[in-house]
Amino acid sequence: MRAANLAMLLAMALLLAACGKQESVNNRLPPDTGVDAASSSAATAAKRPAVQQKVTEQVGELPSKITRMNEDGTETVEETTSDSGAHNPLLAAVASTVAAGSAAAAAADLAAPTLWQEGVNYTRLVPAQPTNVPPGQVEVLEFFWYGCPHCYAIEPVVQSWLKIKPPYVAFSRVHVMWNDSHRSHARLYYTLESLGKLNELHGEVFKEIQVNGNTLVAGDAAESERIQSAFVKKFGVSADAFKERYHSFPVDTALARADALVQRYRVDAVPTFVVNGKFVADVRTAGSPERLMSLVGDLAAQEHKR
Repeated sequence: MRAANLAMLLAMALLLAACGKQESVNNRLPPDTGVDAASSSAATAAKRPAVQQKVTEQVGELPSKITRMNEDGTETVEETTSDSGAHNPLLAAVASTVAAGSAAAAAADLAAPTLWQEGVNYTRLVPAQPTNVPPGQVEVLEFFWYGCPHCYAIEPVVQSWLKIKPPYVAFSRVHVMWNDSHRSHARLYYTLESLGKLNELHGEVFKEIQVNGNTLVAGDAAESERIQSAFVKKFGVSADAFKERYHSFPVDTALARADALVQRYRVDAVPTFVVNGKFVADVRTAGSPERLMSLVGDLAAQEHKR
């Protein structure tokens, strides 16, 4: 039983090292109740092609993408393509390791691997960072950028998750500020928050940038402010009210806090999620937007039980 579990864990490690996006593998083999050792061994051998086919199918998924910040201030769209599995020595090692084992282990009921693996699906922060939520609450931060297409793509999944998240989860977004354009978008975000218009206009800003092609920024800060003011005016926000909040102390404070959080967590790619100051995950590590939000929810539940 122990040897079979070790073999399974080794297989998982090899498989997840071979590709960037991966559904969690659950190669749980049903117990062969009442079957002798020889029959069980034959059954295991018969399952080898099926196991290898399953692994190959799971490897060959669509690529995941994140936007990563370079040291010179430019952004790189990182596309981690899954391994096709063709002539892959790692894949062969996975298949042979899964299929290997004694007749006694093959006849036993093998325990399924843990759904989420530290170091694979998420990273633990050491030391854990302080949070800004009341006792009994679990902080979940989403680091994002309005100009990031992947942040826009995951937004519907995040919105769906927010509707069903437990009340102990305190969720908030943090807009990154890697360069002047990011900072201008961040000032717009926190201005809308200060005006009480964020819930109404957050999606509209994403749509204006990602769908309509209006970046809402210009070559200098004053022109960016004018463009953003003209945009929000269409939704009933007066130019005077926008300007007053745009340069207000609360917005400046929010920007400083956001910048400090980005530095503290060393965020260099978006979207990135941080759970309770302890765990970091993104679409690439989780496997898909849906799996990412499921992972975030599971980590939050784990923290709430402590």
